[in-house]
Amino acid sequence: MTAKIKSPAEPAVYEGQFGPFTIDASDRQEVIQYRAGLAIAASSFALGTAGILWRGDVDWVVQGISALYTVFWLALGYSLLKIHIYLRPLHRLLQAFWLIGGVASLAIAHFSPEPFAQTVFDYPATIWGIGFTFAALTGIYFKEAFCFNRIETKVMTPLVPLLLLGHLFQFLSPEWEALLLAIWAANFVLFALRKSVQPCPDDIGDKSVFAYLEQQRQQPTTSAS
Repeated sequence: MTAKIKSPAEPAVYEGQFGPFTIDASDRQEVIQYRAGLAIAASSFALGTAGILWRGDVDWVVQGISALYTVFWLALGYSLLKIHIYLRPLHRLLQAFWLIGGVASLAIAHFSPEPFAQTVFDYPATIWGIGFTFAALTGIYFKEAFCFNRIETKVMTPLVPLLLLGHLFQFLSPEWEALLLAIWAANFVLFALRKSVQPCPDDIGDKSVFAYLEQQRQQPTTSAS
């Protein structure tokens, strides 16, 4: 007698904190999309970082970095759309940060005579706007560090605010900024690579918790009616 091998695409039932739940193909697809967004964001960020550290003063490189930032921002937004976070207000807050950072980036790109990346480098006060984008990214790092104890996200969670604040308030030298940027890019790529081989159910989480929280949100409305 041979045992039937269950396809990864078939629904699987798990026992959660508030009862059994099912993970199906659509759940796995969302995880793949979340990770794909992270991979694109990490690749764009790493390429942009390489351009800055290699020949960041050359016009075509500066223009390329601006384009890569756009790809990074869009990919990050897609990941924030697909990520599974138990607390809906936190999820919406990260998405709001991403949007605010995007609006600020658009304003800088349209109203500055210099390329976007050059403007951010020359005028640290722009971090007050675009920093919201990286606050949203840091939220993902924190969530991954908390849930999966990943060393690279533990490194990036404090590193990103340190670098941004260091540039904003000018307490980091250019050499230190370059070093921290390189460490950030390397860890971001490592993070995306490790996510690609992580089992999908890990990123889906306990769906019974989502169901319970949704029930709690609807309960006051039901009681009032």
